[in-house]
Amino acid sequence: GNNKIEVKTERDIWKTTGNIAIELKYKGYPSGISTTESSTWVHLLSYKGVIEGGFIFQVDSLKALIKKRHKDGNLKMVMGGDDNMSQMALLPIKELWD
Repeated sequence: GNNKIEVKTERDIWKTTGNIAIELKYKGYPSGISTTESSTWVHLLSYKGVIEGGFIFQVDSLKALIKKRHKDGNLKMVMGGDDNMSQMALLPIKELWD
């Protein structure tokens, strides 16, 4: 169909933290999942340059998961990316479907 797909790659650190990071803001402005026009979000897991797996989400479902974790007080937020300018939600991989 005419659906857009957003593809992100999580590099290396997920292997030790057990988390994926979803960008919400960049330099204080909405970005990433907050502004995507895509209906599908693909999040690949790369380790040492090799794709080891990944996840496919409907964007609305991923947004709902982030909002629920925030409402429940279970959402960890961090700054990261280039010059630590991105605000990101950390989602534990083992809890993505709870």
